[in-house]
Amino acid sequence: MSKISVKLPDGSIKEYDSGITVEEIAYSIGKGLGRAAVAGKVDGELVDLGTRIEKDVELSIITLDSKEGLEIYRHTAAHIMAQAVMRIYGDVKLAIGPAIEDGFYYDFDLEERFSQEDFDKIEEEMQKIIKEDLPVRRELMKKEEAIEFMREKGENYKVELIEEMEDEYVSFYHQGEFSDLCRGPHLPSTGRVKAFKLLSVAGAYWRGDENNKMLQRIYATAFPGRAELEDYLKRIEEAKKRDHRKLGKELDLFSLHDEGRGFPFFHPKGMVIRNQLIDFWKEEHRKAGYQEILTPVILNRSLWERSGHWEHYRDNMYFTDIDNETHAIKPMNCPGGILVYKSKLRSYRDLPIRMGELGLVHRHEKSGTLHGLMRVRNFTQDDAHIYCLPSQIVDELTGVIKLVDTIYSAFGFKYKVELSTKPEKAMGSDEMWDMATEALREAIEKNNLEYEINEGDGAFYGPKIDFHLEDSLGRMWQCGTIQLDFQMPERFDMVYIGQDGEEHRPVMIHRAIYGSLERFIGILIEHYAGAFPVWLAPVQAAIIPVSDDQLDYARKIKKYLEEDKIRTELDDSQEKVGYKIRQAQLQQIPYMLIVGSREEDENTVSVRERRKGDLGSQKLDEFKEMIIKEIREKS
Repeated sequence: MSKISVKLPDGSIKEYDSGITVEEIAYSIGKGLGRAAVAGKVDGELVDLGTRIEKDVELSIITLDSKEGLEIYRHTAAHIMAQAVMRIYGDVKLAIGPAIEDGFYYDFDLEERFSQEDFDKIEEEMQKIIKEDLPVRRELMKKEEAIEFMREKGENYKVELIEEMEDEYVSFYHQGEFSDLCRGPHLPSTGRVKAFKLLSVAGAYWRGDENNKMLQRIYATAFPGRAELEDYLKRIEEAKKRDHRKLGKELDLFSLHDEGRGFPFFHPKGMVIRNQLIDFWKEEHRKAGYQEILTPVILNRSLWERSGHWEHYRDNMYFTDIDNETHAIKPMNCPGGILVYKSKLRSYRDLPIRMGELGLVHRHEKSGTLHGLMRVRNFTQDDAHIYCLPSQIVDELTGVIKLVDTIYSAFGFKYKVELSTKPEKAMGSDEMWDMATEALREAIEKNNLEYEINEGDGAFYGPKIDFHLEDSLGRMWQCGTIQLDFQMPERFDMVYIGQDGEEHRPVMIHRAIYGSLERFIGILIEHYAGAFPVWLAPVQAAIIPVSDDQLDYARKIKKYLEEDKIRTELDDSQEKVGYKIRQAQLQQIPYMLIVGSREEDENTVSVRERRKGDLGSQKLDEFKEMIIKEIREKS
């Protein structure tokens, strides 16, 4: 029998008989690794444990403590759920069922509506399938055979998917009587799944197209152990309490209406938060050397053709006719910013030019994807575009990275960094893309940031750095982005006059920090559970008189605090003091100032903090000084 060489991640090389399986190699390295293994990665491609190795390869053993391992685990759980649904409802048709962040889902075509009672039945059947410990077996079929195989089962959605495939062979996975079209890999048997939970059901159009049939999507999750699952379910319950749509209504921050689906309405208190974020953004950008601009919302079609948006982004845009010419409502601010740059001749002495814009953009999101402030059809993007010399790229990127850190730190956010590379559909040469990608990599490493590579997820005009915020529940949100662009300056013939008196191309850096102001507010609502820090709170202090006798004194306090722009609210209702305090706490007002006859006589206030409770009596001047310091320091 011939021998093969297997190179492991630590650089060591082991020799085996040709035909050995990934699982056998894992056990040869160590029994613990063999038991923990769920798949392998052969020359960068994920494979099942039963895959036979017949040539020299590089091999990594995938275990459940990795992101890839957990996705495989959850993907197998999705197949188990689909098998259980098919056992219970014979007339169901299957669509797709991938692993997603924090769990998995499966789309079903079934006339009967799923309910919580159905969840209990499905979970019970899933437990039976797990107990049966069915082997999970992969099979390759010729495309024509695969189409016929699925057609005989009446699985028209699977047939449609197979017909669009270009491969000669199609991969299936079988477990007991259940078969599914799938690339894999999967766990070796159903018995390897230990803890799972069905979470919710939602409508989902087939292939995300609202012209197609509405299917039922069951969301679920799975973890290697019961303790991890219970911990996750507790976080889910906490997330429900923090849902920004629920809190937005309770705290009177914003509303959503059928008359404008995907277009949020901000209320006065929501506008306070919004304006505080804008003021903070403007001040930090002023310090960092940015100039503010504002560009039109509607611009001629010719501009979007030139920018490439017409070709690459048209399906997500809105249009209108003006003077018999097609115009587009802007989905992005960049082309308008470029016209500002081109409005006069620039010299190398002018560069870098940093132009910031809080620009309102509109994008046609499918109705099924809309979600509160997190996914909307119009939003304010805190854009900025930097035009610089090639020699200034790394320094400018470093400046943006430091600004990102300054702004995120004010909210107590930790963040992770991703470098996203060239997508399949992209403008420009490989050489330009390589140059841009390396410049971003150099800037990340110069600033000692840990980062991951996100292959193929760059913008169509350039690679990017993405910043993922971690909120108080450990959830990740992609907000900030930095994109390096050599394409737009070329397409728009952007130039500056160099030292040699000749025309040269500037480099363009696109960047956003909040990302979307609306979405960032939604994230903050959930991050703080509505209890905003004092500097952001719509009402910073509630003044609560014990009786009407103290109303005049309460009004004087209100006027005195508002002289320094402290946002106050006077509760002059006829309710009892205890009720007023509870109402202020429900509104998450940071401080409550209770005033009775003694406080009026001594020119003091009795201070309560929304979390700590009674802080005792304070001189009015002392309280004012304390809250001003807290606001100024954004503590």
